[in-house]
Formats: sequence, structure tokens, C-alpha cells
Amino acid sequence: MGDVVGQGPRVADRIIEAVSLKPGCLLEDLVLDCLDLTWNQVFMEVDRLSRTGQLRLQQERPGQYSVRPARKMIAS
Repeated sequence: MGDVVGQGPRVADRIIEAVSLKPGCLLEDLVLDCLDLTWNQVFMEVDRLSRTGQLRLQQERPGQYSVRPARKMIAS
């Protein structure tokens, strides 16, 4: 599974970049910030990145989610 339509790294990089510029943005706003990607590409890649621990999704209210970069682990 992995990459969205074989474009995983490009799509993932684009989404991670957009989220790092606007941490806590709503998923709907992220779609608007990534006009070069389809809604489906953004949704599928955000889902994958959240499952692999690279992004965090938080439900703000029913049907509305914010997206944040995952917390980085601090090396001891």
C-alpha cells in the first residue's frame, strides 16, 4: 500500500511542509493549502502519516480535525 498513487514521497513532503508552516491547521484548510493535490491525496496521505506517527490528528468537534506535526522524541 504505502505511497498514494506512487507519489508518496512527494505528497508526504508537501503535506509535512504545509503542516509545519501551520501546525494545528484544520484538515479542510490543509487541503486548500495544497492546491496541487486532490482532496483524496491529502486525506489518504494524512491518514498514512498519522498511522506511522509522523503527524497527529485531533478531533476538534464532530467532523472537524486539526493536523499537527508529531512530537519529536528527545534523545537522552
